[in-house]
Amino acid sequence: MMKWLRQLRWKLFISHLIIVLMAYVVLLAAANVLASLGWTGFAPLTLGAAAAETGQLQAGLTTEAGELQEQFQSVIQQALLISGFAALAAAVIVSLFVSRRIVEPIQTLSNVSQRLAQGFYRERTNIQADDEISQLAHSVNQLAEALDQTERRRLALLADVTHELRTPLATIGGYMEGLLDGVVSANPATFNLILRETRRLQRLIEDLELLSRVEAGQLPVVARAIDLRPVLEAQLAQFETLFSSNQVTLQLDAPAQLPQVWADPDRVAQVLINILANAYRYTPAGGTVTVQVTTDDHEVRVAVIDTGIGIAAEHLPHVFERFYRVDKSRARNSGGSGIGLAIARHLIYAQGGEIWAESDGIGKGARFIFTLPLAPQMAFVRVDPSVTVEAVDTL
Repeated sequence: MMKWLRQLRWKLFISHLIIVLMAYVVLLAAANVLASLGWTGFAPLTLGAAAAETGQLQAGLTTEAGELQEQFQSVIQQALLISGFAALAAAVIVSLFVSRRIVEPIQTLSNVSQRLAQGFYRERTNIQADDEISQLAHSVNQLAEALDQTERRRLALLADVTHELRTPLATIGGYMEGLLDGVVSANPATFNLILRETRRLQRLIEDLELLSRVEAGQLPVVARAIDLRPVLEAQLAQFETLFSSNQVTLQLDAPAQLPQVWADPDRVAQVLINILANAYRYTPAGGTVTVQVTTDDHEVRVAVIDTGIGIAAEHLPHVFERFYRVDKSRARNSGGSGIGLAIARHLIYAQGGEIWAESDGIGKGARFIFTLPLAPQMAFVRVDPSVTVEAVDTL
């Protein structure tokens, strides 16, 4: 087959042409058959018995009828030929118009997709229409925007990781050079500082590993019906000493009886650790951090409310991004890696909940809120293709 026959525009044209030719052949054959049958069934007029007996008039009428039939068929054929050529011309025009409206946008989409595959994520289509091709073009633009944002986040992540690793490594390297040159004295304070920076690097690497596993969906989340109050009380007890040392009040505001939620207690505890650690860093002495729990018919809402430095409105949409810090100098001095909230977001999403941040502005504190779905009356957890374990809610 020739290459041009595989193009969509020629396939459309040939399909239109075949339809026209088939319709023309069928119409021509039907017209000839019907014309012959209709003319044969016509009964000529008789003008008297004498003329009928001689047969002269009948013979003349038969001859004239044959000539008229041939003329009629000739006119029909000519009319069909003219209409066939007109239909063919119309098919050519319509085919060119339709193929142009279909093929050119598809070629544009093909070119844009090839550019996206080559890494040019700023490419966009500009197809003005209101049909399915326009919807496809809009979807391609959305894909290009998502790829562009992903690429920008990747570059930002590389820059952030490089910066986070460079700072403690530079500190360790500087002190080691000072020790070798004799500029820095070898005392416990120096070794403690180097050890602190080393542990900071270790925490950063562990957080990055955990975040990569969470984002790749490789961190197991085993949801089941649990009582949320013991999980909350355990984490508050763990942080009580730390908050008290900073003269910050940590308290729990929750109903005595809470409905069971469908969640993984270990992952919920990890989310609370990340949010409470964030509240500790940004709440000054004399402040208060409250873990408030409310419920409705579908979910349990947990809000960690602090009286800290607050968050400006322009920062709220970004607080759950990797390495994003509202106060970079304060977070770095306190040892925060900037990815704890990003981990918390992925863990909450994996358990079917939502998480967001609220703040009334600088100096007015912040609220980090996440939700967990209520436990169903009966759920089936498939742990093996051949075994089904039934988990029954005791409510």
